[in-house]
Amino acid sequence: MTDQLNIPSSNRRNFFRSAAVAGVAVAVPSWLLSACSNAGSGTTATTAGGVTTMKATHGTGFCNLGIFLVKERNLAQADGAAIDFVVTPTNADIVTLFGAGQVDMSLLPYTQFMTLYDAGAPVTIVAGGGVEGCSIVAQPGINSAADLAGKTLGTFQADTLEMLPYDYLKKAGLSFKDVQVRYFGTSPELAQAFISGSVDSMCHIEPYATQALNARSGAVKLSDGKDVYGPNYTDCVLAVRNPLLKENPAAVKAVIKGLLVAQQQAEQDREAAVKDTVGTYFKTSFEDALDASSKQPNIVDQRTKAQFMLDRAVGMKDLGYVKTLPDQKIFDWSLLQQVVAENQDLYHSLKAKSA
Repeated sequence: MTDQLNIPSSNRRNFFRSAAVAGVAVAVPSWLLSACSNAGSGTTATTAGGVTTMKATHGTGFCNLGIFLVKERNLAQADGAAIDFVVTPTNADIVTLFGAGQVDMSLLPYTQFMTLYDAGAPVTIVAGGGVEGCSIVAQPGINSAADLAGKTLGTFQADTLEMLPYDYLKKAGLSFKDVQVRYFGTSPELAQAFISGSVDSMCHIEPYATQALNARSGAVKLSDGKDVYGPNYTDCVLAVRNPLLKENPAAVKAVIKGLLVAQQQAEQDREAAVKDTVGTYFKTSFEDALDASSKQPNIVDQRTKAQFMLDRAVGMKDLGYVKTLPDQKIFDWSLLQQVVAENQDLYHSLKAKSA
């Protein structure tokens, strides 16, 4: 079952303040205020028939393929856990519900996690989701960072998809004050805005970056992130609320193991994994999704990427999204370490792992 929660529209697309940072007018998202002001102190998990069901939110890119397979193929049920996805009308709601305690678990961009943590939400990163897959795509005739000057850039707020263009422009000696940043509500909305020519460029996730490149003749991929961050850069992480982590670590372990199984299955038969998720989760054609799937691999074990994530917080602070730089306390890899130790055959069968 998937629940539908009613979320006031003011929590989605409106902003509650602006701050001038490094010459850039930065809007701090209202979902951050909403999420942390309405936070509950308990857990929403329920147990029946020996299975603990946890409410969760998720993103829209291929870094979420693992958690989609855990849900669709019941990959955590053998270890006594299940996931119940809550419908989120916009990308902002993914973070809002998690921060507010209406769900116990979320697979989300690590940058958005940092905004919640900085605001005091009781949340912890326990595993990785996926790597790479963030792309800056531009209309024909825009071939460099310099060509973006004065042009519109579509993205999502406090997202890794905002940090990549921020860092890309910075590397070229430019900044957000040199472009017109437009924030969107959903992944299909941003992709269609680019395909229709409503924005000059966008930073998007797979499979939507591939969809846009295939649909817009002459479109240019300015960056795939690797030119800025190097290979295997982190995009999304699995985070849980601390009450669940304290009260039912076994259920969290079951999901982490399920993610490792999902990674193994996707690596062994990517076409089947795409077939089981396109349409329901990925709003593109099967062909676009399959093409995109190899560009954003699932990697659950991202223990060696902790410092990379922490380093990106500097840009988050520059943009006004966090007040204090986080440290290693945002991570708790202990359950992942236990799962790896207890499932050595599974772990060693994985093609991609960072530790």
